[in-house]
Amino acid sequence: MPSLWIQNARVIDPAAKRDSVGDLFISSDRIVASLSAADKKKAKKIDASGLVACPGLVDIHVHFREPGQMHKETIETGCRAAAAGGFTSVVCMPNTSPVADTAGTIQQIKDSIARTACVKVYPTGCITVGMKGEALAPIGSLKRAGVIAITDDGDCVQSNELMRRACEYAKMFDLPLMDHCQDHSMTAGAVMNEGVVSTRLGLRGWPNAAEDIIVSRNVILATYTGAHIHMQHVSSRNSVEILRRAKARGVPVSGEATPHHIALTDDALGTYDTHFKMNPPLRTEEDRLAIIEGLRDGTLDIIATDHAPHTDYEKDKEFDYAPNGILGLETALSVSLDVLVRRSKFKLIHVIDMLTRKPARIVKLEAGTLAAGAPADVCLFDPNEKWVYDAKAGFSKSANSPWHGQTLQGRVKTTIVNGKVVFNQGKITA
Repeated sequence: MPSLWIQNARVIDPAAKRDSVGDLFISSDRIVASLSAADKKKAKKIDASGLVACPGLVDIHVHFREPGQMHKETIETGCRAAAAGGFTSVVCMPNTSPVADTAGTIQQIKDSIARTACVKVYPTGCITVGMKGEALAPIGSLKRAGVIAITDDGDCVQSNELMRRACEYAKMFDLPLMDHCQDHSMTAGAVMNEGVVSTRLGLRGWPNAAEDIIVSRNVILATYTGAHIHMQHVSSRNSVEILRRAKARGVPVSGEATPHHIALTDDALGTYDTHFKMNPPLRTEEDRLAIIEGLRDGTLDIIATDHAPHTDYEKDKEFDYAPNGILGLETALSVSLDVLVRRSKFKLIHVIDMLTRKPARIVKLEAGTLAAGAPADVCLFDPNEKWVYDAKAGFSKSANSPWHGQTLQGRVKTTIVNGKVVFNQGKITA
């Protein structure tokens, strides 16, 4: 590959506390401090005037549906959507068909990654066999097979004793444990947030307490076992406060927020549009503001998309019967910039940190920095460009997005993975 010389960019590298206009140099698959005079003459030059150059974005919560649900998404199409959104590293959840609870399934996923992925994809393994919450999966075998975390995302482990043992094994094998925090006994039949809006719409409500109870349980178990438990897609203001107090005590827990939970509330469900149906559900304005404050003060560590593709015919049902979940990869940066930078006055470097260095650190990836010697994973974006998002013309195999047809601000222009341009000016180039 020719060397790359990215010129005149606003370079933002939170790991180095760098935010300044300058150049970036890439030789082979690594960032380098500079190029020789001879290499500069031969290098491919990218004029990044007016653009931000930051580490490739990292998303530790995506659903690529392969194997078994490839009518919704594949590793190939999911990676293309990731590249279009500026993501160079993604962590895929194990709720596939079959679920990723054996070394054989992990190997199948890794083989597909090797064949079709244009960005870096890292698999997770299940906490329990079949994601049924009844017996532990072979966590040691999964670690040897290459998983970087364990989770039963979508099916929270209900047994406190089983979760305790999972924590002990996760600690033993140095794996973070990711948890979708939901007490199933409180959410049977629930399809949206419990509150005034659910009462008005006549829909069964999902109370905050169902999340808060499990977050509290996980704080206790992390304290007891020393295992790192990461709370996925936190949506409740009470859960934010529980995590805030736990972190003040040094408990090894972390948490994520999604772009949709910082941007939307349950008021959006007034027309029964299933593109606003997700789990955990959109909550109240008070919850939304609490999540933003959690991101501001570090209680919530990162932004993750929970990219969850579904086909049109699956979403085109009565609200009670439509599946939960929305797309997120192609819109995450724009939505985060709008809500956090423009409306909530976050510094841009802070938001980039929550999309790069911090998620990479949680799952121990070699990513999230532009330091010399680091992998040459770079995102170039225009923070000011306005564009209309057409989910049906996007790179995902599905189109279930609440932002379809909306004008967004902030657009990814180029994505570079290991020194190779994989997305440029609206087209996949890998």
